[in-house]
Amino acid sequence: MSSQDEQFRAAAPEAAADDGMSWWYRWLCRIAGLIGGMSCAVAGLWNCVTINPLNIAAGVWMMLNAFILFLCEVPFCCQFIEFANAVSARAEKLRPWQKAAFYCSMAAFPVLLSLTLTTLFGNAAAFATGVLYGMAALGKKGDAISYARIHQQQQQKQMDEEKLTGDTEGQA
Repeated sequence: MSSQDEQFRAAAPEAAADDGMSWWYRWLCRIAGLIGGMSCAVAGLWNCVTINPLNIAAGVWMMLNAFILFLCEVPFCCQFIEFANAVSARAEKLRPWQKAAFYCSMAAFPVLLSLTLTTLFGNAAAFATGVLYGMAALGKKGDAISYARIHQQQQQKQMDEEKLTGDTEGQA
């Protein structure tokens, strides 16, 4: 094992813990990426069996999407490709909102290119992967007690401001 591999392993958990995603949500995103990649690959192959050039272009793009999803989310599916681990490591360093924007735009392009049921349903799971990462970028939902305290502080502040304006109007 080289020193570069040791540095990568030391830095990988640090980057993964930085985004604030829980382990089960991270696995949910990975599984959605796997399902999205499979649906893009099957629908892309099906879309290429036609004579319409836009459908063929959309099908090729969908198969490219499937390859990218497999490479970024489930690199063990691409274990015989030399650069798979490097691409996966770089994808791990991206923030959730960056992954969301990339996956959603990547899935929307074939639909814009050729609007058919095959492209819609084939890219739905890939788009859902982007949506899941987008929800992770929004962060965790707060608890009711902290929201109640914030609301109470805002009301108190508003009442104090009303008292101050009421007193100054009465004096003038």
